Amino acid sequence: MLKNVKKYVIIEYVKFEREKGEIYMKKPELLAPAGSFEKAKIAFMYGADAVYCGTSELSLRTRADMQDEDLVKTIKYAHSIGKKVYVTLNIFAWDEKYDEIIAMAKELEELKPDGIIAADGGVIDILKEYAPSVKINVSTQANIVSLHSANFWYKNGAKRMIMAREMNKEQLKYIMEHKPEDMEIEIFIHGAICFAFSGRCFLSDFLACRSANLGDCAQSCRWSYNLYAEEKNNPGELMPIETDKYGTSIFSSKDLCLIKEIPEIIDMGVDSMKIEGRLKTEYYLASVINAYRNAIDDYEKDPKNYDYKKYLKEIDKVKTRGLTTFYFNDRNNKDIQEYQGRQYNEDYEFGGKVVEYDENISTIEIKNKLSVGDNLEIIVPNKIEPYEFKIEKLYDSETDEEINEISPGVKGKKVKMHLPIECKKDWIIRRKK
Repeated sequence: MLKNVKKYVIIEYVKFEREKGEIYMKKPELLAPAGSFEKAKIAFMYGADAVYCGTSELSLRTRADMQDEDLVKTIKYAHSIGKKVYVTLNIFAWDEKYDEIIAMAKELEELKPDGIIAADGGVIDILKEYAPSVKINVSTQANIVSLHSANFWYKNGAKRMIMAREMNKEQLKYIMEHKPEDMEIEIFIHGAICFAFSGRCFLSDFLACRSANLGDCAQSCRWSYNLYAEEKNNPGELMPIETDKYGTSIFSSKDLCLIKEIPEIIDMGVDSMKIEGRLKTEYYLASVINAYRNAIDDYEKDPKNYDYKKYLKEIDKVKTRGLTTFYFNDRNNKDIQEYQGRQYNEDYEFGGKVVEYDENISTIEIKNKLSVGDNLEIIVPNKIEPYEFKIEKLYDSETDEEINEISPGVKGKKVKMHLPIECKKDWIIRRKK
């Protein structure tokens, strides 16, 4: 059913200047989420070395728009440009799922992704039997928090360990110093943190009959709740605990952001730095991936003058919640919860995506309302500073009639405007509110 795809193996080493001389260190992979084929292309364009994406029914993001045919296209496209794809098959499966898992393992053996991400021991056994040539990456869902646990999976055929987010840097350094040489270590550096330990949550299933461990999380930890106190001697008389008009988000966490810690992570020698967010927009992916791509490359070129603030400035334009370093620096860190709930960025939003560039008038697929006079920013791949400009004129994409404003209305709606610099197809445009 699936055709073999040519694989590329890229090993990069970069030179770092240090006071004691030059040393060479393996360059870490920047790994990004891809909830669809289009998002995968955006991720690669903005600097991802690899993407991870799910099967349509057997990953922990079954709501992502990645059907099996899109998975095939993603792997073929990635390998054609020297990039990598890891496929998630990381559900905790009931016995009745195993016929489907075996069938998918056989297809992946034929398709040859660069790795399969799994957490369930039974699933991993199936992969070893039916997809023996594909590397196994043990998911963060397996809760690997120690060298002993990593060694267990290594001895059982796994190549890469995706460490639990709850680990701190000293624990990670210990593992890097004592692990087998060819064991790969992957850590999360950005994105949502689950209420439960490394995502092993039953809250969604309990409240909404949607199991997070089978890929259908309702994100119940992000909901707002009304809280009440009951005096023991007066059962049934509930007194509301003070909240705002939205209730309170007692389970919701901030988003992980380790942009400041990039030098430490690179020096540690981890193999892969992972961004969370298969359900995020193309705008989010372009902004966050571009920030981390520039941070990694700039540190490589000039480690002594690494300034995280300019990358954080870009990340701040797309954040949906507060940011935290979680436990990376301090096991006692309490700045983790986001009690105000989900807060969309108040200053910027997804403006559009370049469909066709022309030096006079270009075509843009719009994502939010655009008006003459709006301030826009073009997110330029491999450049941390966006290009700012103002909309002088807008034109209807079908009639070329000059208009003052346009709203999305339907998916894929387009508009024409002049772009001040040469742009490539699919470049992302940000609108300042």
